[in-house]
Amino acid sequence: MSLTVIKETGAGLADANSYASVADGDAYFEGHLYATAWTGATSDAKAAALVMATRLIDSQFQFCGFRAHSDQALQWPRTECPDPDRGDRTWTVLGPMVSNCVPYDSVPEAVVQATCELGRELIIEDRTAAPPGEGLATVINGSVTTRYSKSDTRPIISHVAQAMLAKYGALIRGGGGSVRLIRA
Repeated sequence: MSLTVIKETGAGLADANSYASVADGDAYFEGHLYATAWTGATSDAKAAALVMATRLIDSQFQFCGFRAHSDQALQWPRTECPDPDRGDRTWTVLGPMVSNCVPYDSVPEAVVQATCELGRELIIEDRTAAPPGEGLATVINGSVTTRYSKSDTRPIISHVAQAMLAKYGALIRGGGGSVRLIRA
């Protein structure tokens, strides 16, 4: 049984599982220089990658504003989320009103594109698993010392997807603290 992608349209669907459809991904990658991993994948792999990308975006990003509907499945659509690219004037009975927020019944195109971009990255490799040796530094000084280093860990959300999402929220950073592991 293949996975059914239920794209969030801005309606606040209770059963949505993706910000992008496979057709959105195909259209996005038509103009992408490094689209080979996406274009070579099966429709089922693309669907799974988009659903997983959406899960990761929702778990790793805190977006500005508030969920538009109490029963919606995903973080988008949102109310009161500033959009730095907007400065619309809306005419009301009270006169003109400036609104620079994302419409409460939509998902920004940048969120859809970031989902596609991260989906491609997930097809290439599992970004949720640490590659062998990541986070470990070895120093040879007469003996072998292994210590944990946070400086070389790969982000789950790619830097490109993070840049696309940054205008609407922030990446959730892990807690502080340090860990030092010494083996003799």
